[in-house]
Amino acid sequence: MSPAPRPLSVAIVGAGRMAREHARAFAAVPGITVAGIHSRTRPRAEALARELGIPYVCDSIEELHGRTGAGLAVVAVSEPAMKVAALAALERPWTLLLEKPPGLVPEETEEIATGARRRGRDVRVALNRQWLGSTQAAIKGLCEHDAPRFVKVQDQQSLAQATAIGHPPEVVRNWMFANSIHLVDYFRYLARGAVQRIDHLQPWRGEGTQVVLAWLEFSSGDVGLYEAVWHAPGPWAVTVTVPQRRFELRPLEQLTTQALGERPVTVPPAAWDEEFKPGFRLQAERAAAAARGGASPLPTIDDALGTMRLVRALYPA
Repeated sequence: MSPAPRPLSVAIVGAGRMAREHARAFAAVPGITVAGIHSRTRPRAEALARELGIPYVCDSIEELHGRTGAGLAVVAVSEPAMKVAALAALERPWTLLLEKPPGLVPEETEEIATGARRRGRDVRVALNRQWLGSTQAAIKGLCEHDAPRFVKVQDQQSLAQATAIGHPPEVVRNWMFANSIHLVDYFRYLARGAVQRIDHLQPWRGEGTQVVLAWLEFSSGDVGLYEAVWHAPGPWAVTVTVPQRRFELRPLEQLTTQALGERPVTVPPAAWDEEFKPGFRLQAERAAAAARGGASPLPTIDDALGTMRLVRALYPA
């Protein structure tokens, strides 16, 4: 019988929708207490604390650390506020989990990563698509095949829609970093090796661009195709094909596999991905393992920076 996990206190920075989803997921992990919350908008923090039974509502990150003694802080604030909040949180000796993107642009993420290295902090990033039950099942299935992989990522974005739902202009201007990071990140862990070449078949030409197409080649011999439809309907979908089997995430939360010469089979979704925001429950476990000093495959700030740099390579200025 394995020993019970060491108790861990978690603090939340932010009080919006994503902060709530993180708090719910962490509260469901054995041995974890969501002990305190801080937000620049105190009434929202108080409301979330009442809803979820969080003991302390604090007026600063410093107070949040002092009152909770938390070993892990989740920073889930708006994109424009992330850099300032993350750098302030780096002043405290806890593990950090930053909501994505960890910066409006790669340069902001680089600044956070540099601060983390200087202070010796463990900073992880909530790229939760990795932790979908569908993604995990696809990764497990792919481990049975050593052949070269063809990874196709289908993205869909809209600057007009981003504006309509209330994102500020600086976020809209950098929408590929704010939102396409979800899709581009799949290349990082479904294709093996480093990106060696990108051919821009249909390049990004600014706001009026309708389709972006890019061919990627990896050091492992894997290849990829990035397809993004802008300002038009389209699915978020990922397909990985090896000679004898195909793995399709469409929608991302659902995995369908097909062996050569056989009918497609749909894998049932993970129960956790129906109870919580998809990927968040397993992600919380992985973050807790990092905070307790154990091995954790949760993406680091440098991993996220690598993905943001790949986004920039796909969307050169």
